[in-house]
Amino acid sequence: MKKILLVDDSRAVRLVSRKIVSGMELEALEAENGADALEVVKANPDLDVVLLDWNMPVMDGLTFLKELRSMSIPKQPIVVMCTTENEMERIVEAMQNGADEYIMKPFTEEIIREKLEETGIL
Repeated sequence: MKKILLVDDSRAVRLVSRKIVSGMELEALEAENGADALEVVKANPDLDVVLLDWNMPVMDGLTFLKELRSMSIPKQPIVVMCTTENEMERIVEAMQNGADEYIMKPFTEEIIREKLEETGIL
């Protein structure tokens, strides 16, 4: 079973995301900020995909993304930014720093499924 890491400071968003991916045969792990997410990545080097919020306390999503992409791990996971940041320069910045896809909040199960299919996770 493939592993997905849900990174969002909102417990409600993580719960909704977990419910959505539970029907996709993905094992869901959670973190409430980028710093916690880095620890989850270190403990799960076989991670397949990260659904990543941008704006979080402690460590934001972009900082996490930069740290993740600089890590020497056996397999770099697919990263899907999932955020309210909709300015084109922010989207470009995320993609230039290693994001594979970008989803706007609020999102639906169909949107998540489509992005995970496009990236080869499903």
